[in-house]
Amino acid sequence: MSFLEESRPIILAAGGTGGHIYPAISVARALIKRTRNIAIITDDRGTLFSQYDLNTDIHYIKASSPSGGLLRKLIGLGLLGVGFFQARSILKKIQAVAVIGFGGYPSVPTMCAAAQIGLPTIIHEQNAVMGRANRFLAPTVKKIAVSYDQVKGISPKAISKVIQTGNPVREEISKIRDKVYTALDSKGKLNVLVFGGSQGAQILSKVVPSAIAALPKNKRSRVVVTQQCPPGDMDVVKSLYKTANIQSDLRPYFNDMPDRLSAASLVISRAGASTISELVAAKRPAILVPYPHATDDHQTANAVAITSSSAGWCISEDKFTIERLKLKIQQLIENPSLLNDAADNIKDLYKFNAAETLADILENTINQRANSGVVA
Repeated sequence: MSFLEESRPIILAAGGTGGHIYPAISVARALIKRTRNIAIITDDRGTLFSQYDLNTDIHYIKASSPSGGLLRKLIGLGLLGVGFFQARSILKKIQAVAVIGFGGYPSVPTMCAAAQIGLPTIIHEQNAVMGRANRFLAPTVKKIAVSYDQVKGISPKAISKVIQTGNPVREEISKIRDKVYTALDSKGKLNVLVFGGSQGAQILSKVVPSAIAALPKNKRSRVVVTQQCPPGDMDVVKSLYKTANIQSDLRPYFNDMPDRLSAASLVISRAGASTISELVAAKRPAILVPYPHATDDHQTANAVAITSSSAGWCISEDKFTIERLKLKIQQLIENPSLLNDAADNIKDLYKFNAAETLADILENTINQRANSGVVA
């Protein structure tokens, strides 16, 4: 690869949610360590990128989901069209050398513009069901990187492009797996971490406190709870724990999630792609409650990857009752070996160096193009 090729930036295109952004951040860091120039293209929801010291340019374009009623679809398509021309202008101006997309509709304009220009393109799918944006892009990209060995929604024509890399996780999370896991702490307590994504989840606020409060007193006194709680639920949840004399720490959002996850013996959460990957990386068993309205029910498919390996437990939201959760937590307190076994099983799901693997694929794709003499 020539010096000119090495100096041209690799573009990371990602949607505005953590499930798309966190893997992009991990790959960005891997490329930066290799002294590669990078740039990021996202939409106005992608402000999470600015919270990380990547020391790179972040470009914002227009994008929207073309779903809903006719008017919303037309507006969405119009914004994607505007985003396409914005992305094409950015790619040409900064002389991008390749583009990798991490899903979400904000990645669509950039990936389409890159393909139209003739740049090498790769997409990464975090979920066990390919998202709609990536499904749309799959026919035009060079490579499709996936997190699971079985991913639904990939057309037979695209199978030859697929490479399993795993889902990149933040370095702060992957370091947790070096810590010895213990089901109960030195005082015999079960440390439970509860979270439901960046905005929390009301079903967890409704069920978890009441389930723990319903435990027999000798079991209840052994539970310590750290819970992400939507602001509107905070007072009620705090009161429930206080009345039941349960030690708890409630916040609307945790900026120190790696530390919280490291201290946890059991996680109760949704089953988004980043959540699953971080649980696997950290070797933390979990009770998963998939969000039932997720596109193509992909959270249930994500959870199955855990439960099929006896690395955790899944309870659908319609069956996530106070009584059922109480019995499960009581069982785990009485039989901590179940937690230890789940932690042992979950570590086998970890795909090492997913970010490095994606960085390798990017560089190999760039090198192949350079060696072929094609110039974009």
